[in-house]
Amino acid sequence: MPFEYIWFDLGYTLLYREREAKFAKTLASLGFDVSIEAVDRGFHFVDKLYMRDFPGVLGGQAEDFMPGYMEKLCSHLGVDCEKGGLLRLWDKAWAEPDMEWKAYPFVPSTLETLKALGLKLGVISNWDPSAKPILRRCGLAGFFEHIVISCEVGVSKPDKGIFQIALDAAKTSAFQCLYVGDNYYDDAVGASSVGMESLIINRFGTFGVEELKGMTIIRDIAEIPGILAKRGGSPA
Repeated sequence: MPFEYIWFDLGYTLLYREREAKFAKTLASLGFDVSIEAVDRGFHFVDKLYMRDFPGVLGGQAEDFMPGYMEKLCSHLGVDCEKGGLLRLWDKAWAEPDMEWKAYPFVPSTLETLKALGLKLGVISNWDPSAKPILRRCGLAGFFEHIVISCEVGVSKPDKGIFQIALDAAKTSAFQCLYVGDNYYDDAVGASSVGMESLIINRFGTFGVEELKGMTIIRDIAEIPGILAKRGGSPA
C-alpha cells in the first residue's frame, strides 16, 4: 500500500550545524594540519559511536556530553586535545551565533516535492523546547501537519509511545507511514516497534554503521522521491 505520511527526525536529517568547518578552522589556528574531509568523517564517526554505545546522550545538554565527545573526536583525528587550550577554544566557538541550526539546502525543495506527490509530512523528534522555533526560523514549520517533540509529550525515541502519539494525532496507521532519521537505534528501532518502515541517513555509505544489516541507507532526504517512485510508495 502507498504511504500516506512521511515522518522525519530533525538533527542531521533536516537540520545541521556548521560544526565541521568551525572545528577545522579552530584546529588550523593552533597549527594542526587536518583536512576538512577528515574532520567531517571524524564527527560522523563519533556521532555513530555515541548513537550505538551511549544511547540518548547526544539528546542531552551539550555541556554534559561535549568534553567526552571531543576527546573521542580528537583521538580519532590524532590530535592532542590538551594543546593550546583546544577544548576551551571549541567551547567558545560552539556558542557563536553562526553555529545555530540551519536547514540543509535541499530540504525545502524536497519537502515541496513530497507534498506535491500528495504525501502528508510530520516530525517525530527528541528535542528540547527550541524545536518548533527553530523550524519556524528555518522556514520549515509550514510543511508539517504534525510536529511531535519529546519534551512536549514526555516520551522519547526509541520508546514506541512517541510514535504512537504521532500516529494517533495524525489518525493514520503505522503501515501507511515511513520514518526517516539518522540514528538507527532511536529511529529505525523505535519506528519498527509500532510496525513503521524506516530509512536511515548515512552520508558516508556504510561508514560508521557497518553493523547494520538489511537496512535501507540513504545519503540524504533528497533520495526519497526517487525511492518512492521505484516502489510506488506515494499516493499520487
